[in-house]
Parts: sequence; structure tokens; C-alpha cells
Amino acid sequence: MLFEMHCHTAEKSSCSSVPAVELIRRVQARGLQGIVLTDHHAIWEAEELAAIRQQAGVPEHFLILSAQEVTTAAHGDLLVYGAATAIPKGTPLSEIRQSWPDAALVLAHAYRKGRRPTDQQLTDPLLNGVEIFSSNHGVAENSRGLADWHRLRFTAISGTDTHGVQYAGSYPTIFDHPVQSMQELVGELRAGRCRPFFKEIPRSGANAVVTEVTFGTKEGDENRERIIIRTLSDAKKWKGTERAETIMAAVAEAGFSAGRYRVPKPIEIDQERMTIIEQGIRGRSLHDKLLAAGHTDACWYLELTGRWLARLHKARLAVTAADEFEQREEARIRNYLSRFEAINHRHSDRARQIAEAIIAAEHDLSCGHDCLVQGHGDFHPKNVMVGQDSQENRDTLFVAAIDFGSSLQLPPAFDVGTFLAQYRNQLFSHQELLERLPESIFLDAYLDEGPPVGDDFLWQVELFRARTNLSIAAFLIRVGMGESEDLWRVLVEAEQGMSQI
Repeated sequence: MLFEMHCHTAEKSSCSSVPAVELIRRVQARGLQGIVLTDHHAIWEAEELAAIRQQAGVPEHFLILSAQEVTTAAHGDLLVYGAATAIPKGTPLSEIRQSWPDAALVLAHAYRKGRRPTDQQLTDPLLNGVEIFSSNHGVAENSRGLADWHRLRFTAISGTDTHGVQYAGSYPTIFDHPVQSMQELVGELRAGRCRPFFKEIPRSGANAVVTEVTFGTKEGDENRERIIIRTLSDAKKWKGTERAETIMAAVAEAGFSAGRYRVPKPIEIDQERMTIIEQGIRGRSLHDKLLAAGHTDACWYLELTGRWLARLHKARLAVTAADEFEQREEARIRNYLSRFEAINHRHSDRARQIAEAIIAAEHDLSCGHDCLVQGHGDFHPKNVMVGQDSQENRDTLFVAAIDFGSSLQLPPAFDVGTFLAQYRNQLFSHQELLERLPESIFLDAYLDEGPPVGDDFLWQVELFRARTNLSIAAFLIRVGMGESEDLWRVLVEAEQGMSQI
């Protein structure tokens, strides 16, 4: 059973603006099976509960109970389930426990306003549980609650702590067994047969454990909080990940934290544990969206992607060192070439000619350090997410870029050429789509939105398109597809691109 365990009504809590009837209807509409009204130092009588049930018109099986939130003398706020009378403000925790030995006492919004409760506070024997998820917490605070719960294994609940109707029922608690009364709810809580309702999906890689956590119920809109917890085991990989998060934080602060154009917001970096928590992006990759969308929507997604990149380049961020691009680029290209040479690939000579031509052309670029911008470095359809905050409102659609591990100060044409090469490569088996959605949609949007470009900009785009095709060919060798038709195709396209330069 799913319960809203923490909410306030306008009738009995001066801080609330929502009548009990509206709260009840909202929670029931979200698919929950019960609600506990937890007003400040107040209890609803049985007759009052019966009256609001009738007004709300909810089914008989929907349970409506009353508990209270109590501000204690020294232990903060408590949710007290099973006390028959109102408890005065400032009553000590020990006195509440003594007066109501059979009640369930839960530490309310334990992480609110950045608080970091100690292990002793979280496992206090006078308590029966801790509220770890709440709309009164920020995302970072909810994630801390989750981490502490996993580590200490105390009994935990969720509670919306809503004072309005919007979030009611969004942080429910799930009970393992059916509950039909306050007595049964208290019994299950004291026995630890309940937990916050959320989805936690772990994924493991070579050097990291990544967990995606989604809080609460979905309802009609995909507006639930989502976080990504990434814990690394390799110190070298950690430095790279930490670097990427620093860049992403700077991008977010430059106007990409909300609205139409976004990046995931870093929430917390724990250097000691080599753990990073970041905001999860709702939606699907541009690659998947283009395959599923109608023509009009697909054009729009592609156009917005071009405008996202243009806005990043216009921000002219400089997070990393300006000389990194020159230092790293030639090394990366020669590494691509080494993949061919390591297996004595039959196209090694062609790859060498392409690589040397690219290196020479990059050295001839007229773009000095003053022309470099903090770019993405690996901008392609699978690193762009398309989402919509409200499924009923197209104005809430957004695009967001992920994975800033390759971000450098670079020539703006680098990201453009990379995207165009990967766009064609990733969708090559869908020729009809490439015909309906020509790359000019992306390029025109970028040029319309972006910073002024020089006369040689399109020349540079072709250079970096060819460079990306060489990197794709090297990747195919690495994954055992060195004899595939795809490798031959991208090599030919790289040659053709360099012939135009």
C-alpha cells in the first residue's frame, strides 16, 4: 500500500494553503491508497475525518488517518503516529516516548536546509524511523538521505510535507502489508515493514558503479526528481570525471540550468568516496527521438540541438586551459592511426594519409586561442537528450547535452563537424530519415543562433567532419569491426572531406 505520510491542511496548520478535501482528492488521484494528515500539534477527530471523507468523495478503501508533526525541545521536528491527543510544542522527545510508548516516532525532514544528522541521531533508540525523502529537501538532501539509509539500514519513510496541492502524494511510503487503521500503520512502521517508494537502477562499468534513482510517483507528467549517483574505483578516471563535472557546473551557471536548453546539474562531489551526484535528465536521446518522431517534431528537435550548441559557443566559457586542444589533438589522431597499424590493417596506408592530412590542416587553422570556446568535444545525437516537463504542454520541451568528459577549449567548428559526421554515421541505416532530415536543418539553426563565424568556418567544419570519421573508423577496429563495410564507408567519407579542403 502507498501512503502519503506527511502533509498539512489549511484547517489545522496556519502554514498550509490547501483544504484537507483537496489534499485527499489529489493524493487519491495519484494512485495512492491512503493519506495521513500530519498537522502541527493537532489531531483530527473521527467525526471530522468522516466528514471530509464524504466531501472528498473518495472510495471506501482509501484510508484517511490523522497524526501530527511536533516540534520538540532539542530533537527538531517529529512525526508522531498513534498519539490520541495533541502534543504541545517544545515537548522533549523522551517525554513523548514516555507518554506514548506504543506510538511510532519518526524524525521529520531530517536533511532540510542542508542539515547533516549524525549516525547517533539517525539511529536514536527513541525513534522508530527517519523521513529521508521530502519535497522540503533539495535533490542533494534527498540523495544524502538515501546514502545514509543504505549505510545504516534504519527504518525510513518518505513524506511530501506539502503545504499546497501541487506536490501532494509525490513522495509516498510503501507498506509491505495492507493497513486498515492507525494501529496497524504504527505496527508496520515500528516493525520496519515499510520504506520510501522510489526506483533505484544500478549499472556497473569497468571502473564505476552508476545508480539512477527516481523519486515518487509518475502521474500524468514525467516530473519526478531523478538523480545519477556515480562512484568510481579508479583514481585516474575520478580526475577525469571530476573535471567533467566542473565544466558542466560552469555550463549550467551560464544559462543551461533550466528552460529550453539544459545540462544535468551537478549536485554533490564527494572526493573522499570518489562519488558524484548529478541531476538526472528526463527524456530520450535525440537519436531515439528522431527515429520515433513525425517529420515536424523531428525537424524541431534537430533545430533545437543546433541552437543548443550555438548558445554554448556564444557563452565563450573558458574553464579548461586554452593550449589543451593543440596538445591533445595530434596525440589523439596518431592514436587513431595506431589502431590500424597494431593489426596491420589493409587500409593502414590510407588511414595514415588521412591522419597526416588532418594534422597538417589543423596546424594551418587561422583560429588562435582568441577564437577558441569551451566546447562539448563529443557532440552527437546519443549525447543529446530531448525531454518535456509536461506532456500536455509543448512549451516545456527541452534539449540537454550530457557527457562532458571530452570537453576542451576548441574551435567552434569542431563540435559542428563532429555532430554532422556522427549524425550521418548513427543514422546511416535509416537513409529515408537522412533524406527527410538533411543536416542543413542543424547547421542553419547553429549559424542563425551562434556567434559570428569566419569565411573559413565551413572549411573547418569539413576538416573536423573528416577527423571524426577517422575516429569512428578507429573505434570500429577497437570493437572488432575492422573489416566491416561501415569502416570502409567512413574512411572514404574522410578522404572525400579532405579532398574538399
